[in-house]
Amino acid sequence: MAVTPEEIGLCGCWQVIAVERYSQDKNQPKESASLEIGCYATSLALQEQDDAAMLALIRGHWSAIENGTHYRRDVTLGEDANRTAHRQGAAVLASLRNLANGLYELQKEQKRTTVDTLNSWCQQQTFTTLWPLLKH
Repeated sequence: MAVTPEEIGLCGCWQVIAVERYSQDKNQPKESASLEIGCYATSLALQEQDDAAMLALIRGHWSAIENGTHYRRDVTLGEDANRTAHRQGAAVLASLRNLANGLYELQKEQKRTTVDTLNSWCQQQTFTTLWPLLKH
């Protein structure tokens, strides 16, 4: 069913795109793949990009997220495994994860660390090494 972005409350968008994805758990290859439908909104006009170009943009966006911040937050900092029940507590923990990730990125950018992973960097930190970073 075709709808306009305004009809679903997304004023300012020009397109709403649905993408079908099948995912297979590598650890359970005999299980059937699950179907997911991702919905995307964009301010690109329909004539600006063809379907293949839109799909490439979507894949590029998710590739950067999955291989960047999300991977660090989930795998290194265990975000998805955390079951904090209260929203405020979850928000505080998310802020602390963002802070750790940001401090690590700044240290890498300024060439003040030689470690190549957030996990290794976090393991080296103590209050006395982090406090000066927070004061700047």
